[in-house]
Amino acid sequence: MSQTQRTPFYECHEALGARIVEFGGWDMPIQYPSGTVKEHLATRKGAGLFDVSHMGRFIVRGPKALAFLQHVLTNNAEALDDKRIGAQYTVIPNEAGGAVDDAYLCRFDEEEYLLVVNASNRQKDWDHLQSRVGEFGGVELIDRTEEMVMLALQGPTSQDLLEQMIEAGRLPEPTRNAVGIVTIGGARVEVSRTGYTGEPLCFELFAEREGGLALWDLLVEKGATPVGLGARDTLRLEAGLPLYGHEFGLDLEGKEIPILAFPLARFALSLSPLKGEFVGRAALQKQLAALEKILSQDLSAISDLPRVIRPIALTGRGIARAGAKVFKGERHIGAVTSGTMVPYWVFEEEGSLAKPTDEHKMRPLCVALIDSDVLKDEEVQIEIRGKAVDGVVVGRHLRSDTPPYARPIVR
Repeated sequence: MSQTQRTPFYECHEALGARIVEFGGWDMPIQYPSGTVKEHLATRKGAGLFDVSHMGRFIVRGPKALAFLQHVLTNNAEALDDKRIGAQYTVIPNEAGGAVDDAYLCRFDEEEYLLVVNASNRQKDWDHLQSRVGEFGGVELIDRTEEMVMLALQGPTSQDLLEQMIEAGRLPEPTRNAVGIVTIGGARVEVSRTGYTGEPLCFELFAEREGGLALWDLLVEKGATPVGLGARDTLRLEAGLPLYGHEFGLDLEGKEIPILAFPLARFALSLSPLKGEFVGRAALQKQLAALEKILSQDLSAISDLPRVIRPIALTGRGIARAGAKVFKGERHIGAVTSGTMVPYWVFEEEGSLAKPTDEHKMRPLCVALIDSDVLKDEEVQIEIRGKAVDGVVVGRHLRSDTPPYARPIVR
């Protein structure tokens, strides 16, 4: 049995009294003494600090790097050119239109790209990409996971906190996926406006291992709240973001989930002629045509995308866990892929004036892979411990369109 790995911040987690669990082959903090609920709420009102150094980080460079990325990823890597250097959500597809993994591609300078992949898929992704490198002379693929640290700082006060620490450079422009390079604590820190929480103010930080070790302590000193994997999961679920092995990969029947069965993945797909015949293009083109019809309530192409993943708000009592069956009347329409009880702040006022109060509540949320003919606002039932619990298909669980706060959408 292989030994689990530890990030450079492992001793920081131990010193803070974190409960450590194995995740994706790494010893990681599931929560700190304050608990998952408080960590979730601290992120939504302040600044949550996440050790995400377990994520895989691959450098891609060389004269054929762009051509290689255009072929093995779903998004248009050419959009990250030398005048619009930035980041983009993307997927590593297979020929059938399923996901080998979902990932983020960043470009902080003109010479190379940084591909961030899921920890549990790191070796699989590496092998898959290496199998394609030989088709492109002039591509260098380097695994920098061990030498580079990665932290996420998420929440409405995160920008103010970071600005206090910068010694040189400036934060990226206030646009999602923008990137920049700053100096903090004497170390070069690459910063992207990205994250996995749904927060409108969100940052991910990359630095060399030696210089990056001080980042954690500096951020905590400035007021960031350490957050474990437990709240990372409730935050991403509330935001409707996917987790590989749940919303991507194989479903509960062992069938591969099409990439666009997760509708938000369409923002990770480009069918630009600039990409040529990339891996899975034909299958994804068919999926996209079907999804666009389904979203406009045209079910004529439903056979090309028979099930899609939709958020469901429970209106009855119970907690829907992954694997719970979903029904519409007597008809079995699918299963929950992710679900739990999620905390939220009660807000006062509306729109841009909305602010969280000091009161919080709990609500059961889930996302489910269900038949594509079941539409938003339709009522469904989820089987929980042998009982049918009422729910309703919703558009989303969270709004992030009025910074600095992400706001719950409560049924």
